[in-house]
Amino acid sequence: MNMPTGRAATLATLALAVASLPAAAQVTLYGTLSNFDVVNDTGGEVHGFEIEFHGVSNIYSYYNYNRYGAPQVVPFPGGGGVYVRWMSPYDPASGTWVTGTPLAIKPTVMTGHQCVIGTPGYSTSGCEHFGISVTGNATKTVYRWLVADPANAGKLIGGNTQVAIPAPVWSVVPPAKPADPVVVQADVDPPIPPAPAKRFGEAQWMKTYKTENRRQVGLDELIGGNPVVPEDPAEIETQWDLLQTDLLDVGGGGKRKRKRGALGGGNHAVVRRFELYKYTGAYDPATNQAMCLDLTCTAPAATEVGDFIGAQNAAANLNGPDFYPVTVTVAGDGQVQDATRVIRCPGTCTLSVKAGDPVTLTAREGKGLFAGWSGACAGNALSCTFNVNSDAPVTATFKTPYKLVMKANGTGTVSSNPGGGSFLDGTAVTVTAVPGAGATWKGWTGGGCSGLSLSCTVTITADTTVTANFR
Repeated sequence: MNMPTGRAATLATLALAVASLPAAAQVTLYGTLSNFDVVNDTGGEVHGFEIEFHGVSNIYSYYNYNRYGAPQVVPFPGGGGVYVRWMSPYDPASGTWVTGTPLAIKPTVMTGHQCVIGTPGYSTSGCEHFGISVTGNATKTVYRWLVADPANAGKLIGGNTQVAIPAPVWSVVPPAKPADPVVVQADVDPPIPPAPAKRFGEAQWMKTYKTENRRQVGLDELIGGNPVVPEDPAEIETQWDLLQTDLLDVGGGGKRKRKRGALGGGNHAVVRRFELYKYTGAYDPATNQAMCLDLTCTAPAATEVGDFIGAQNAAANLNGPDFYPVTVTVAGDGQVQDATRVIRCPGTCTLSVKAGDPVTLTAREGKGLFAGWSGACAGNALSCTFNVNSDAPVTATFKTPYKLVMKANGTGTVSSNPGGGSFLDGTAVTVTAVPGAGATWKGWTGGGCSGLSLSCTVTITADTTVTANFR
């Protein structure tokens, strides 16, 4: 499953060949990617999040543009899977956690933006955005918030509240005839209730949106508001499904929700958005089975749909013409955007581009001034266009301007080389003192300058004041 910060989220490759397909329709899943929003409804503040993957050993990339940063990846002690943990640091001196996700108050549908660091409302939203790219489909996926361990200061443990975000398992179904399009299928199983449990687990509603893309999509794009993510009413695939585990349904196939459809001509990606809501209707007191008013649990009454739980934006890329990642890293205070607005980042983000196609990147200054490109782009022009024929890393560097104030205390003057009163971060400036007639040179103060040499070199990293002292 997986986006941008100081560490790149890259497009993972998934070698899952469907060997049974006829040669004319041979298809390979190139990548299965997921980014999800999750609401903290545990009853209090939490200090991290954990994904437990069974049957998975390699994590290719992850989303870390949230308050916890890069996760820790910890293999199971006996093998067979990994834990991926986003965790707050702990300050032993004060006995407090450095950061945490507050309790969500009356959560509503999140677009992904409220759950991403630096966006309006994030600090109080009570939600986070996480994601991972893995090889293969996990045999079991468990999500949990991490809370402070009351018995061990500075340690985190899994919370008691179950986090139920769908982890779709993607597959490609062979077409009936070689000339027919392949069918891309996503299976979503309801969460297994923790023991002890009645026959049926807790119910929840799932709304599914679906779209296809002619090009493959990148992990970084799977965030609400991005054009590749289906969110419009016209893109609803299923208005409502009820997810609920039946513990007597061996294998879970009877309660599995299967989303499938033939891939349109020339398309190379299927993207689905799964939105989850609490079920607030009646339950059978003996078995805990949901008792929907419509008897079919396909058209819930308003009283049966509760708070928003979270959403999963998931994609499956299929092979076709070669695609290459264009990975943009922004250094400094600025942004980079491509012509399609798929790439819109500070930090690091990725765009998947068909071999031979052109891409245009444009630097947009913030507090920093654009200082130039490196990698697949070069020069200082704000826009750069190149054809993509291999992996294309690009770095856009922005440097913040700072003031240099030069003062003369006494009779004399002071000048700089290069001249001026404002310089970009990291600029080396030499200041020179010239005593006036009859004045005695007493030396420098401020700005890192000292001593009696008439010249001093200052590296500008903040607003700086240098004083030349005469008597």
